[in-house]
Amino acid sequence: MRAAEAAASHFGFKVRWDEQLIGGVAVEKTDSPLPERTLASCLAADAVLLGAVGGPAYDSLPSDKRPERGLLGLRKALGTFVNLRPVKVPRSLAERSPLRSRLVSGLDLLVVRELTGGIYFGRPSERVGDRALDTMVYTVPEVERVSRVAFEWARKRRGSVVSVDKANVLESSRLWRETVVRVHGNEFSDVSLSHQYVDNAAMQMVSNPRQFDVILTTNMFGDILSDLGAALAGSLGLLPSASIGGETGIFEPVHGSAPDIAGTGKANPLAAILSVSMMFVELGEVEAARAIERAVEEVLDEGLRTADILDDESTEVSTEIMGQLVATRIATPAGVGGQRYQENSRQREVTL
Repeated sequence: MRAAEAAASHFGFKVRWDEQLIGGVAVEKTDSPLPERTLASCLAADAVLLGAVGGPAYDSLPSDKRPERGLLGLRKALGTFVNLRPVKVPRSLAERSPLRSRLVSGLDLLVVRELTGGIYFGRPSERVGDRALDTMVYTVPEVERVSRVAFEWARKRRGSVVSVDKANVLESSRLWRETVVRVHGNEFSDVSLSHQYVDNAAMQMVSNPRQFDVILTTNMFGDILSDLGAALAGSLGLLPSASIGGETGIFEPVHGSAPDIAGTGKANPLAAILSVSMMFVELGEVEAARAIERAVEEVLDEGLRTADILDDESTEVSTEIMGQLVATRIATPAGVGGQRYQENSRQREVTL
């Protein structure tokens, strides 16, 4: 929030916050992971900036009370059918990766994950006695729309899409691949398209990650592969995401709630801050978004780190101090490479 305010102030627009409960704390206070008041607020907003929703304290709750149900319900209600998860490894953090630095230095790939279909939403989904059932369902229109998003992003990047499925054994994956191929041939033949099975894709991400530009995949496979991508960067605390497709987008860090370090000042706020950058891009405030990204890069280049990305040559700072450092660099003209807008010059206000 501090970073968003700094960027808005510098670039001449206002942010109005409407804070609501979701997930575990919502269950505790309202007995629902997605209270009606929260949903109404999100539907009325220009964008949703989301925190983490879960924790082991809620693992024994019935499925309809689990914190994750609040997140899934919000995605469905807002129509955010695609999730964008960039995986970038700044050169200053390449040595922090568990892979050899030469494999990941300067890495920049994008996972485009289908978000409202597949096994997380398929019916029937049930458990009866010693038998449990989940259903992986996809339709042609669902695959078409997420494919177009991936191809459009590839056009803006390096022009290459790898579609990840399990078409050798899953009927839903065969439909997925056939549809992706048809959309590509009819509308995006200028973009390079190839296919990998998900098990091979996982291996390729850790053996040769720089081969990837845009990875297009299903809900479950994208969930898994994007977290694997976080390992390439060295920490989940570095990766933002954007869930888009409806009128209101959801912007959130990839990581979970990490209750074991809550309140200790060790959590990395950069994934959440970079999620604000993605949010501002979607809202049309591109200069503000780029200023946030540059500020994060500057802080990391100076060797300032939270505990999760600390090494022998860097200096540890707390969650709060990291946020303050980034916000300060956003607000400093030298940090954004441009002139400050006249305050309130555009009179724009966004509600989050």
